Amino acid sequence: MFDLRRKTETGVRKSKQTWFGKIASVFNRGSFSDELWEELEELLVAADVGVDTTGTLMHRVKQRVNSGKLSEGSQIREVLKEEMISLLSVASPPPSPSISEPDRESPQVILVVGVNGSGKTTSIAKLAYDFTSQGRRVILAAADTFRAAAIEQLKHWGERAGAEVIAHQSGGDPGAVAYDAVQAGYNRHAHAVIIDTAGRLHTRFNLMEELKKIKRVLAKQDASAPHRVLLVMDATTGQNGLAQARHFTDAVEVTDVFLAKLDGTARGGIVFAICHDLSIPISYIGTGEQLQDLAPFDAGVFVNAIVS
Repeated sequence: MFDLRRKTETGVRKSKQTWFGKIASVFNRGSFSDELWEELEELLVAADVGVDTTGTLMHRVKQRVNSGKLSEGSQIREVLKEEMISLLSVASPPPSPSISEPDRESPQVILVVGVNGSGKTTSIAKLAYDFTSQGRRVILAAADTFRAAAIEQLKHWGERAGAEVIAHQSGGDPGAVAYDAVQAGYNRHAHAVIIDTAGRLHTRFNLMEELKKIKRVLAKQDASAPHRVLLVMDATTGQNGLAQARHFTDAVEVTDVFLAKLDGTARGGIVFAICHDLSIPISYIGTGEQLQDLAPFDAGVFVNAIVS
C-alpha cells in the first residue's frame, strides 16, 4: 500500500500543487460562506472535474453538510473527500490474470483501444511489464497494422517488458493478428494476451467498425473474449478526451480505463468526470515515463493524495 500511495502521489503532484492545492486552501478559512461555496465550485470545474460532475458532487456535499449542520472547513473537507471516493467507486474493474494458475489453458484477452497519441502503446508496455514482473506470461498483438511504426514500436516495448509480440506485415488484417495472438496464447499457456489497435480519428467510422470486427474474430475462438476492453485516455486532453471516449464506449463496450500521462497534467479532476459521465471504472494511472511508472487506481488513495 505504501508503494501504491507513493506512486499515486507522484502521479498527482502537478494537480495537487495547482488546482487541488487551491481547493485545499478553501477549507482553511474557518466557517463556510456562500462565497466560499462558489469559489469551491469554480475551482472544481477549473480542475477538469466538469460542470455536470461538479454539480452532482456539490449537491451531495451540501446535502450532508446541511443535514449534519456542519460549518467548519475541516468537517466539510472530509465530507467532500468521502463523496469524491463514492463518485470514483462506480464499479469494480475486471480482475487481472491470476499467477496462481500456471497451467491455465485460456489466457485473459485484453483489447486495448484509444486514439493515436494517447499513450496507448507505452501503456500496453507498462501493463505487460507489471504482469511479467509478477511471473505472468504475456503475449502482445500488434493489431495496429495501419502504421508501420506502430508495429516496430510495440516490438521494441515488448522486448523491454519481457513479452512476446505477434505481428504481421504492415497493412495486414488486424483481426488476423489478434486471432493468431490468442491462438499463441493458448498454445504457450499465457496468462494474458494484450491486443494493440489503431486509433485514427480522421476515419472514425471505419475505425470503430474495424474494432467491432476484431471483437467478432476474438469471439470465434473464445465466446467470452475479449474479457476486457481497456480504453487508454490521455489525461492531458481533459474534457476533450471524454468526447473521444464516448465513441469507443458506444462502439466496443469499454470495461475499464487506463488514464495515461496523469503526471503531465495539473487538472487531475478528469478522473471524476470519467467515472461520473461514462460510468466506467479506472483501473490504472500512468505516473511517469518508465516501464514501472504505473499504479493500480484506488479511489481512496487517489483522493487522499490529491486533497489534503
